[in-house]
Amino acid sequence: MQSNTFSGLFEGQNVITLQQVDSTNEYLKKELSKSRPLTEGTVILAVHQFAGRGQQGATWFSEPGRNLTFSLLLMPTFLNPKHQFRLTVAISLAIARWLEQLLSVGVKIKWPNDIYVGDRKIGGVLIENILKGKAWKSAIVGIGINVNQTDFPAAIRRRITSIKDYLREDSDIGELLTALCRSIEREYLALKQGQTEAQLASYKQRLYRLGERHPFLVSGVKVDGILLDITETGRLQIDFGGHVADFDIKEVAFVI
Repeated sequence: MQSNTFSGLFEGQNVITLQQVDSTNEYLKKELSKSRPLTEGTVILAVHQFAGRGQQGATWFSEPGRNLTFSLLLMPTFLNPKHQFRLTVAISLAIARWLEQLLSVGVKIKWPNDIYVGDRKIGGVLIENILKGKAWKSAIVGIGINVNQTDFPAAIRRRITSIKDYLREDSDIGELLTALCRSIEREYLALKQGQTEAQLASYKQRLYRLGERHPFLVSGVKVDGILLDITETGRLQIDFGGHVADFDIKEVAFVI
């Protein structure tokens, strides 16, 4: 384990590098359960994360040392827990804007927080919130970005991409981490300042398949619908031939 810092909004951000770990989110949760005094902005960076998770338990495929896999500790106590989606918006937007600047291409957000370039996934987020009573104590933000990996399982290769696919050369993981954390700092500060409407509007502008007809899986049934909007609480609004319905993350899935 290696620990170092770089300065920023989080008062000298602490970066703990692990050569190998099952999940950076799980590691950070265990450290917090030990009442270890970790400061907001602490990063757990994995060289090799062998059991990374996405939304609803999805597996994250990552070659050792080839990708950016880390967890970030935030303490959004300024937000009401019922507004948890606002943090999802801020983090997803930070990643999208960082990638747009890095790759000079349009980046989309597949609801709620998968990051796409074209029809291929380049990254994703898993936020696990820790509440104390009715208050929001902390949030563990797990982020995975495909960086230098170009060899993926055949079954998913056509749906996956990486930074190297666009830059045609390897990138320095440490430099990318620093730049991405700066982008997250900016959006997190904007969230703290109450710029939620502007952030949600920018999130919607990048929404994958917005206004398009697309197949969805609802209660195990494949059905075509048009993605209309995202509600303030983060529910997906879909038009099924004139019948409009709102869905939570566990109630609907994109058919990719």
